[in-house]
Amino acid sequence: MGEFFGTDGIRGEAGKYPLDEKTIEWIGYSLAGQLARKLKGSPRIVIGRDTRESGVWIEAAIARGIATSGAQAHFAGIITTPGVAHLTRYLKADAGIVISASHNPYDDNGIKIFAPSGQKLDDATELAIEADLKAGAPFFPQIQPATVEIDRELKAAYVSYLKHEAGAGLNLNGLKIVIDCANGASSDIAPELFSSLGANVTVINASPDGRNINLDCGSLHPELLQKMVLDTGSNMGVAFDGDADRLIMVDDLGNLVDGDQILFVIAQYLSARGELDGARVVATVMSNLGLELALKSSGISLVRTAVGDKNVLDELIKGGGSIGGEQSGHIIFPKISFAGDGLLSAIEVMRVAADSGMTLSQLTAGMKRLPQLIINVKVSSKPPLDSIPEIADSINSLETELSGKGRLLVRYSGTENKLRIMIEGEDQDVIQRQAESLAEIVRRSIENKITKQTK
Repeated sequence: MGEFFGTDGIRGEAGKYPLDEKTIEWIGYSLAGQLARKLKGSPRIVIGRDTRESGVWIEAAIARGIATSGAQAHFAGIITTPGVAHLTRYLKADAGIVISASHNPYDDNGIKIFAPSGQKLDDATELAIEADLKAGAPFFPQIQPATVEIDRELKAAYVSYLKHEAGAGLNLNGLKIVIDCANGASSDIAPELFSSLGANVTVINASPDGRNINLDCGSLHPELLQKMVLDTGSNMGVAFDGDADRLIMVDDLGNLVDGDQILFVIAQYLSARGELDGARVVATVMSNLGLELALKSSGISLVRTAVGDKNVLDELIKGGGSIGGEQSGHIIFPKISFAGDGLLSAIEVMRVAADSGMTLSQLTAGMKRLPQLIINVKVSSKPPLDSIPEIADSINSLETELSGKGRLLVRYSGTENKLRIMIEGEDQDVIQRQAESLAEIVRRSIENKITKQTK
């Protein structure tokens, strides 16, 4: 991870460095230049964005940088992150750029860059772009004007792929679903897709205004979706985040179904059909121990990676596998796409339900989640945790206490100024006290360290 690129591209408050207009222009110019040097020719780049109001001027700034370099840009307009990954492959482009901050509030934004394979940009190119940015104004020429012209056929090509390829043979007639689009990039795509596959669709949170993306809705706030599933007597609900690369579901009884449970449902289905390569599922250290135990009982191993869908994908490519993902709802099917795609994941769950004739609550019944708690602690800096004795000692003590009965994971967020504390154990009240106690120690210790450093 470099100074600008985190675990999921560049992300921060729109308008503030490094997401100010000048730096964004430079990013566009530098990326195009790096690609041109590799290709020994002029690159082609696909660009898409979510519904944030800042996406319009960020898109224009990137366009100016790319145009100044002499590269060619194709603009898909408002489209999901995996939609851009798909179009990058579909057009045989040299890179894809997504302007999105995913599940973050509207005043944040970000830049994700995909390679032609649909994988995220390699570390070497990210570091080369960072080196150009650090060189500053002397490295960059006068940035030239550019025009952004949206090619509406690009989004149509992605929807066609989902319907006719990913959804091939799937008939959702009689299936009643509620879709929460988070007022984001899936707001027009998801209703069209699932209606075209035959489902009876109720849509909520699909009226983006530039500022309501992820606002009390979508995969992070599924409460209304749960209510709507029950009120409408629907078979299931699906919730996407702002850029629709993740999926959270609601079953027919109104219960939440997270990424771990989605992994379980699809892995069981693939295994029964002899299509689960290596009898393994790849997930991260955040996945619930209940997933590991449920898979094990079916002869399926769970391989854990560090947090981040990029790490999950790397392990799927390196070690093989048919499915991997994160508890947060990023699900990857490497034989279909290297990008997590919430719409594609929903199609696959609906296929399992259609083929089995079972409800979503029945499909998830074989997995029991251990009580799990995640606390996010806001921090003003991210010193190594082992450099603060009070935090290190508290973590070691708690790990000993949980040994054989649960798990503890303490890590900094790769995209926000937060430290995440995850505890699993046998009793919800106990892990609540443990997590809150550790969170208070973290807050106090990090602030004390900063205070000492500034004196």
